[in-house]
Amino acid sequence: MTQVAATTQTSAPAVWAVDPAHASVEFAVKHLMLATVRGRFGRLEGTIRGDPGDPLSASAEAVIDVASIDTGSADRDTHLRSADFFDAERFASIRYASRAVRQTGDGEFEVDGDLTIRDVTRPVTLSVTLEGRVKDPWGNDRVGLSAEGKIKRSDFGLKWNMPLETGGVLVGEDVRILLQIEAVRQAA
Repeated sequence: MTQVAATTQTSAPAVWAVDPAHASVEFAVKHLMLATVRGRFGRLEGTIRGDPGDPLSASAEAVIDVASIDTGSADRDTHLRSADFFDAERFASIRYASRAVRQTGDGEFEVDGDLTIRDVTRPVTLSVTLEGRVKDPWGNDRVGLSAEGKIKRSDFGLKWNMPLETGGVLVGEDVRILLQIEAVRQAA
């Protein structure tokens, strides 16, 4: 009698790479307790493992280049790269890694993850919307996601500030984060 060994094939989860030309990481924070200043990071890398169409089984990681910060003011950008804020010489990147995903609506999810700024890691939840999935003109499978969240900058060691004569502070504590992501499925 011949015995046949049973083999189980498990396919590795699909890997999707963030398309940096079609992705953005933006932030907004109050200045002088009056106006909202917006900025962005110009360089982002990231991957999604699994099926973004089924986010409950997917995981994501992102790395943002701190030196690519752009608020439209060269002086402010230089100050933000300094040790007063991001300390880009010592901490060149901001990192986010997902831990859990919950569906909150049709195509809407909450993603719990760990955000690392400088040398501080804290849990951060992002509200994520699946914007769609298409095949591009070159035959690549693409997915679009948008996400937003809010952090307190002092939780990450970004404590520099200046009190105002009239009360309040120069830079607000709450920072709103906005992401637009397009990712491309990588060949197996």
